[in-house]
Amino acid sequence: SRYDGVRYGMRVDPAAMSDDKLHDMYRATRAEGFGAEVQRRIMIGAYVLSAGFYDAYYNQARKVRTLIAKDFQDAFDAGVDAILTPTTPSAAFAIGEEPSDPVEMYLNDVFTVPTSMAGLPGISVPSGLSASGKPLGLQLIGKPFEEGELMTIAQKIEEAAQFPFLGV
Repeated sequence: SRYDGVRYGMRVDPAAMSDDKLHDMYRATRAEGFGAEVQRRIMIGAYVLSAGFYDAYYNQARKVRTLIAKDFQDAFDAGVDAILTPTTPSAAFAIGEEPSDPVEMYLNDVFTVPTSMAGLPGISVPSGLSASGKPLGLQLIGKPFEEGELMTIAQKIEEAAQFPFLGV
């Protein structure tokens, strides 16, 4: 609800409003300001946080989040400085291209979601091009509150990759 399209971003004032002006404004803003994928994710979030499903989904997700954070912490405690993963399982979409299958879109988050869930700093760095010429990225995951070290490692990877868009 924090990213409701009203406090942040654009706001649409609908031309024809009913007596419920606030809801009309929300409907118009979300219809025009958010694409299909964002609307889909807002609906899933609202569903999961609704009263009937709060315990079934949200509380379970909190438990999983704790386990994910512990796995990362165990790796860092064992001496790992940073974790390197692909940013997505495939190359970037072409400009203006978006997969028609929502599951394909969700699968592109598979490597970045655990970082966010664990509350860790992460950065995606350009690392080259696919065989079809589309950008590829690598994600670096760092220790809590060690963003400076993470940025240093990311810079070294970018320099080594000699990605053609460096410096743009």
